[in-house]
Amino acid sequence: MTAIGTVAVIGGTGDLGSAIARRLAKAGHRVILGSRAPESAVAAAASLGFGLTGMGNEEAAKAADIVIVTVPFAAQEATLASIAAHVQGKVVVDTTVPLVPPKVMRVQLPTEGSAAVRAQRLLGEGAILVSAFHNVAAHKLIKDDPVACDVLVFGDDKEARGRVVTLANDCGLRGLHGGALVNSAAAEALTSILIFLNKTYAVDGAGIQITGTLTEPA
Repeated sequence: MTAIGTVAVIGGTGDLGSAIARRLAKAGHRVILGSRAPESAVAAAASLGFGLTGMGNEEAAKAADIVIVTVPFAAQEATLASIAAHVQGKVVVDTTVPLVPPKVMRVQLPTEGSAAVRAQRLLGEGAILVSAFHNVAAHKLIKDDPVACDVLVFGDDKEARGRVVTLANDCGLRGLHGGALVNSAAAEALTSILIFLNKTYAVDGAGIQITGTLTEPA
């Protein structure tokens, strides 16, 4: 396992946050669960095990080297505003998908073009923004079974992207470089299509896998 440092999962008591945090902690990373309610984070961390700890979102972001944000689109702006001062100079992984209920099976990207570009604007250029984990089913990730899903990782900083690819791999998935941050729009939009496929074809958490023989980039 590559040394990554401490990882904070903001919104870590939610389904996706809990699943990512558990997988990373099980792989040997030091992981902090963050929540608006610190007591909820402490309880969730104790329940998940693997050495997880819990604290408030701001405290967790301040203590971490890499920050993963796993909140719904409706909570993205407020959550990022609360941690912005604590993530300058750090890699921030935004998992936000711009789903707008009730029409979650329709692609509805924000005016910025993607939730990831919106996150970069909200945090400022001091944060190193990467986006990932858009298309993996949380209810599958929380279990120990293999998950047949690739994770496309986007960001303008190649080294930061590589660190997040490593985290995806450590989760038991396959992380793949997806290019510049603006490309995140493709994965974000695909989530609505996967939800449509789940309903139309009675799929238990459709995901994506890239075909072909891939050679690791230099």
